[in-house]
Amino acid sequence: MKLSTVITALLGSSAILLTAPAYAQEAVDTSDAAADATIAQTTDVDAAQAKLELLQAQVEALQESLEELKKQTEKAQPAWKGAPQFVDKDSGWSFKPRGRLMYDFGYVSSPKDYDNAGLGFSNEVRRARLGVEGTMPGDFGYKFEIDFATGEAEFADAFISKAVGPVEFIVGQHNNFQSLEELTSSLNSSFIERAAFTDAFGFERRIGVSAQYTRGPLLVQGGLFTDSIADLNSIGDDNNSYGFDTRLVYAPKLGDNQLHFGGSYHWRDLNDAATSVRYRQRPAIHTTDVRFIDTGSIEGAESETGYGLEAAGIFGPFYAVSEAYWQKVGRNGFDDPTFFGAYVDAGYFFTGESRGYKGGKWDRVKVKNPFDKGGWGSIGFNLRYDYLDLTDGLIGGGRQNAYQASLNWKPMDYLMFGLNYGHIVYSGASTILPDGDRNYSVDMLGLRSQIDF
Repeated sequence: MKLSTVITALLGSSAILLTAPAYAQEAVDTSDAAADATIAQTTDVDAAQAKLELLQAQVEALQESLEELKKQTEKAQPAWKGAPQFVDKDSGWSFKPRGRLMYDFGYVSSPKDYDNAGLGFSNEVRRARLGVEGTMPGDFGYKFEIDFATGEAEFADAFISKAVGPVEFIVGQHNNFQSLEELTSSLNSSFIERAAFTDAFGFERRIGVSAQYTRGPLLVQGGLFTDSIADLNSIGDDNNSYGFDTRLVYAPKLGDNQLHFGGSYHWRDLNDAATSVRYRQRPAIHTTDVRFIDTGSIEGAESETGYGLEAAGIFGPFYAVSEAYWQKVGRNGFDDPTFFGAYVDAGYFFTGESRGYKGGKWDRVKVKNPFDKGGWGSIGFNLRYDYLDLTDGLIGGGRQNAYQASLNWKPMDYLMFGLNYGHIVYSGASTILPDGDRNYSVDMLGLRSQIDF
């Protein structure tokens, strides 16, 4: 072998041996940098994930805060039902102010040569009420109203209620269970004044304890009553009457039609509240105090007993209703007279509404196209025949046959204008004309402006 070849081989081997450590070191360094880069990348991903999770937690916390704020806002912000209604569903409290203002213009003609300053044109604030209503924890309710129409404060409804399943208990001043017409709010009546017998027989709110049971179409009502708050707070002790009232209603649905059948019973012991009673009635409007039929004082009165029958139906925009009521006076040492009243009432809504009905009585008419939404509101026309007989035996209070018509316009749910006309025929009237005539007629024209909340 040549010497040059050997030297070349030795030099090559030495070069390999000398460069191997350096090469190895360079490989190790390269591996550490990659690892550091990987670790750095992993750290960045973990930090980003942590930030993402923190951001998500913050968003969820913000959503919870917004939901809680929304609940608090809903509690603080009232709903609107003719007036602001504050409701806290969690606690069971609710509060709503309520009120009504009714202003009437009236005209009653004079029969023949009869002269009375109370006839002709007249006007009055018929009702001006303010009050509150709502609920309390435990399914308790309350309602309190005062009427200022006479210039003095007079109590209307003032009671506390308690719901127990299908039964509602009421304590305080509220309506006795006499007549569909009487139990219906004056806001929802089809005429300016209710049917004649309700006022003539002295139906009014009294203090009492009552209960009503509702199950499907069946409604049973009953209660024990004393006198009104005004009578109980008056001077003297002639306010100790007591009585019992009950009413049964069956109100089934027949397709889309609503039917109503009812009957009521009333008994009242006058006790020392009075030794006489008096029944009389105005000519279909309250703006005058003239009464052409009047029993005068019925002496020896000890009790009152009343029986009523009711029937009604709502058939789309048409409705019809009729009632009859008998009032008997129990007397000491005298015959017991019985008086009678009845009416038939029917109406039609030209604008397509239906008469409201709820809880065994007429309810608010819901306007389909209110004036503020570009519509004409609700327009309804009604006819009524109203009969009242206050004559029995020696008591000649007279009889009336009233033929009435009304046109009601509701621009919106809580505003109404009503025009009424009545032709009232009297026979055997208690008011005797200058020529001695007791059989005559009068005409009545009335206009009501009404707002409530």
